[in-house]
Amino acid sequence: MRPRAALCAALWLSACTSVPLPQGTSLSSYAGMSPSTGILAKARLRVDPAPLLAAQTVRIVPTATQIGSSGFDPKDLALVANAVDRALCTDLSDRFQVVAPSLPADLIVHATVTDIVATNRTAAAGSVVASLGASVAGLGVPVPRLPIGLGGLAIEAEAVDKDSSQKAAMLWSRGANIITTKARVSTVGDAYSLSSAFAADFSRMLLKGKDPFKGMPAIPSMQRLRASLGGDPKYDACKAFGTAPGIPGMVAARFGLPPTWTDKGAAVSR
Repeated sequence: MRPRAALCAALWLSACTSVPLPQGTSLSSYAGMSPSTGILAKARLRVDPAPLLAAQTVRIVPTATQIGSSGFDPKDLALVANAVDRALCTDLSDRFQVVAPSLPADLIVHATVTDIVATNRTAAAGSVVASLGASVAGLGVPVPRLPIGLGGLAIEAEAVDKDSSQKAAMLWSRGANIITTKARVSTVGDAYSLSSAFAADFSRMLLKGKDPFKGMPAIPSMQRLRASLGGDPKYDACKAFGTAPGIPGMVAARFGLPPTWTDKGAAVSR
């Protein structure tokens, strides 16, 4: 790595929120989990490859929250949890058939939000103003976020078989950074943005039956791209989590608007 590139990488990583990797109480077992850290995420995981690769169907239990008296608006927490479910449903659809809650499945997946580091709305607003000001001035260089008030997300999740035997589990946490995480004026703005990152890592572990942080990331499938743009999901079971905000959501993120402005959340009562 060239010296300048190494320096940029060091500055980028140093400008990330440090989010603990808490252990909750929602998994059936925490035994045998090993540390495995990506470039930006921290994780502990356990994976049993053979049953994962043999599985063909999956059922998703709606994500819960286990963060105590956090002071967050319950509607914001529900939006983050649903964003996790929607992303999981889309990503897992690459190989598995996602079935309705009333149907049996080879794997049952459930996740729990164990921590949210709040985004400082004032700092986020300042970052948005600086970014938009640079655009108006015609500067061709992206303006990083202010390195203060960044939020983060921690989640634990597992996949169990029909007999409730755990086949994969993960504790995961990641903080926002000044380069790739767009500032949104919402206390859960960064947690909402990071929900898709968690879903990508956890889904990849189930799809490949191995540590998702090893090897090169996969190119998004057409069904993923279609769903991210607000299109209908591949399986009807995923419609319960609503559709992604698509282009309006991307525009809202560009202007730092809260995710509640464009994300309608779950399509059915949770």
